[in-house]
Amino acid sequence: VQLQASGGGLVQAGGSLRLSCAASGRTLSNYVMGWFRQAPGKEHEFVAAINWSGGTTAYADSAKGRFTISRDNAKNTMYPQMNSLKPEDTAVYYCAAGRGDLYYSTSYYTRDDGYNYWGQGTQVTVSS
Repeated sequence: VQLQASGGGLVQAGGSLRLSCAASGRTLSNYVMGWFRQAPGKEHEFVAAINWSGGTTAYADSAKGRFTISRDNAKNTMYPQMNSLKPEDTAVYYCAAGRGDLYYSTSYYTRDDGYNYWGQGTQVTVSS
């Protein structure tokens, strides 16, 4: 499975970006898809995750109310919509896919070891 993240860029504080993560190599049936980020000098951190059906989502506290994650299984693609961006959202954002069900194991999919496949990162820079 290959995951291709895109949509990053430079945006002013308060602005929005819509990222995407396209999977190829297999259909991600029964896979949770997640987003993580890493800012310079900071640890890798969970941002959001979504179940195969799209019916269950999970967000880090920093993302709640501002970010929305969705997926289009016909396109094998996930879309994090990021609104009201802040300079502290500046980071490289990574997408990941892990087999299982977010509904039963939410905390597991907030960790790196919940995922089997990782994409390359896409840089998001928020200017003040």
